[in-house]
Amino acid sequence: MSNPNITLSIASVRNITDPPVRSKIGRISDLYSDGSEGCSSLWRDAALVVPSALLVLYLGFQTRRHLKKLSNRKSYVMIAYYALLWFSALLNLAWSLLQGWQCAPGKAISWNLLSLFTECGMLSLEISIVAFLLQDNYASGLEALAHTFLVSGSFVAVDILVQTIFIFGFGVPLFSSADASHWGKWSVLFVHTLVLTAVYCYILFVHYSKWRDKLPPRPSFYNYVVVMFIINAMGLFASGLAGIGIGLGLWLYNVIIICHHSLYLPFLYVTFLAGFFQEEDWLLDNAYYSEMKDAGFFDTEWD
Repeated sequence: MSNPNITLSIASVRNITDPPVRSKIGRISDLYSDGSEGCSSLWRDAALVVPSALLVLYLGFQTRRHLKKLSNRKSYVMIAYYALLWFSALLNLAWSLLQGWQCAPGKAISWNLLSLFTECGMLSLEISIVAFLLQDNYASGLEALAHTFLVSGSFVAVDILVQTIFIFGFGVPLFSSADASHWGKWSVLFVHTLVLTAVYCYILFVHYSKWRDKLPPRPSFYNYVVVMFIINAMGLFASGLAGIGIGLGLWLYNVIIICHHSLYLPFLYVTFLAGFFQEEDWLLDNAYYSEMKDAGFFDTEWD
């Protein structure tokens, strides 16, 4: 014969324990669904972190040599670019390492702020390079520096202000991969990419026009503009497709984002700064050779 007290106690225990179990299962299900949204993955994180970390390590190992050459050349424009490159590289590394913040509870504001600062640094470099390419002279004085960063700073300030208003004012998830169907996100990104594409298209037009003498006579600068035009044109195409709900556009845009954050800063360094530092080595070698020649080291005839 069963004891009713035992049955009652078992039933009461079940009534007490069932809701917490269901809530735990619900939380686990929510975490799984959040992780399956595509916020981050092992391969995506590796593609972002590895190049960013290698760039920071390389800059760290070359810091003493770079600072010595910058102090010798006293080029204010290159000093500003080098400092901005360091700032952007560190922020980009932090952005790459903290991809999990996109879907982490309570990290939305932190993720948006980190993304805005990272975007600000990288966009400042990109726009200042464009302003440098479009100015008539390429002096390294304070006047050239002020003109370059006045133009680029104004553009970046307006762009970041607009993005801030849309993110915090209207709740548009510009930097979140979880909500891929938000029409406002793709509208803002489409306009942003359209402006950059138009700027690079204009530079290419100038290169093939009678005003081509206004551009720097260096093939590496032209190659940089061609690459950036192609990337922005692809980004424009991808954001347009994603905005109308085509999955190919979303996939292509994610690939472009990975390439931009992992390869743009090394590409910019190789194009604009590496030559500056290597040129210094060549000039020093020529100077040493001239001094040795003037001192008579090469006057001896060898039999």
